Amino acid sequence: METTLVYEILWGLGGALLGGIIFCAIGLIAGTSETATVAPATLLVIYLGFPPVAIFTFCITAFVAKHIIHSIPTALLGVPGDTLAVPLLDPCSALRRLGLPHIGLRKMISAGVIASFLSVPLSVIFAMILAPYGDIVKAWSGPIFTVVAVGLAYSSAGRWGSICMIIPFALFSQILNKIAIDVTGKGLVICIFLGIAMGPMFADVLTAVSPISKTRAEMDSPKKFWLAPDLKTWSGYFPNPLKILSKKQKLYTLYTVLFSVVTFASSAVGITVLVGEVVQSRVKSFYEKLTTGVVVMNAATEGTYLAEILVPLVAFGIPLSSVSAGAAFPLFNAPPIFTSKPIVNNLHNLLTPMQFLWYGLLSVSVGSLISYPLAMNYARSASVWVMRNISQESLLTMFAGLFVVLCYFEAEGIGIAMAILMGLFSGILNKCFGFNIGVQFMAYFAAPWILLQLFGMK
Repeated sequence: METTLVYEILWGLGGALLGGIIFCAIGLIAGTSETATVAPATLLVIYLGFPPVAIFTFCITAFVAKHIIHSIPTALLGVPGDTLAVPLLDPCSALRRLGLPHIGLRKMISAGVIASFLSVPLSVIFAMILAPYGDIVKAWSGPIFTVVAVGLAYSSAGRWGSICMIIPFALFSQILNKIAIDVTGKGLVICIFLGIAMGPMFADVLTAVSPISKTRAEMDSPKKFWLAPDLKTWSGYFPNPLKILSKKQKLYTLYTVLFSVVTFASSAVGITVLVGEVVQSRVKSFYEKLTTGVVVMNAATEGTYLAEILVPLVAFGIPLSSVSAGAAFPLFNAPPIFTSKPIVNNLHNLLTPMQFLWYGLLSVSVGSLISYPLAMNYARSASVWVMRNISQESLLTMFAGLFVVLCYFEAEGIGIAMAILMGLFSGILNKCFGFNIGVQFMAYFAAPWILLQLFGMK
């Protein structure tokens, strides 16, 4: 018994260290979304045969470390670390104009660390409250996915355009699946998922090679960024995040995480914007408005992200949120190892709620220990080095290679072809109609029920 527990803890710690180190480095490169980076890496870890505990800690630590580090380009350079950081650009830009980007960064990442530690136990508790209703949720999963897809589409930038795209997207994804079944004898999951995840990149490539649209992608000269000097206000290597925030900001962080957990099925970006607007409207001082705004918005981002993974995973085993159906999709579906339909056989069955709690806290601890002091002490120098020496394209090329390997693993050449077709269609809808990745994943899960109801397709 003790030997088994030690073995499990060591695997959990090893998975956390691996995910934290890799994605702490990747987080410095702006524009690298979790769906296109963490998700394929998690799939690789699953197919390499890592035990469930290591898979879970790898994925959660990767998210935590990357989120802390990607605050650096957002706060210091005005370049969003990924789509979740977009709502933070305005207050961060205002702080940069005041010459206080370092203040904004420190408060952002300190709030993110605190929110992550709060979100894990609160999410597990809320999941256990919802768990008795799991059979009802699974029986009504088709309508639930559809309602969530419509809700996310309405709250997205595309709004009515996104809602109108749900049925065409559902039809296209199911047609690709039918073609794959006819050719290979089995449906596709990983290829469709990776196609959607890499869709924006495919759309950018099409834009660059088209004579009509490539002018939008051309640049006359390299971008220039101006960085304020560092100002260290603490002693030692590891500052205490609780001392960075004011008492009121810590309370707002707690309230934000509670709200994020309860609204786990909502859009993470939408919750971030809503919470930021509500809290900023209650603060009068301009400086406090900006700093408190970045605190609660980053807390909402971290709290919502972890809640969207943990609540559906612990309670139901099916992805009922945009994050669980997107970046955390491999924790629910990685056929033939993990499945969520027609039978739930994934981490939901393999780990207990207490394991989710303790290993979730271990993941947050490792991710914070690796990335938090780095971001607090070396944000400026690290940003300068990355901007001068590492291109976003080289990193995305590496993950494109992983994309090909995973698609070939599932369905060989036809899998790669289907994934590219899905990526082109997905990327065009994303760029042209604001039909974002979270809505696309929900529409994909809702597709069988939607088409059965509308056209009788099975």
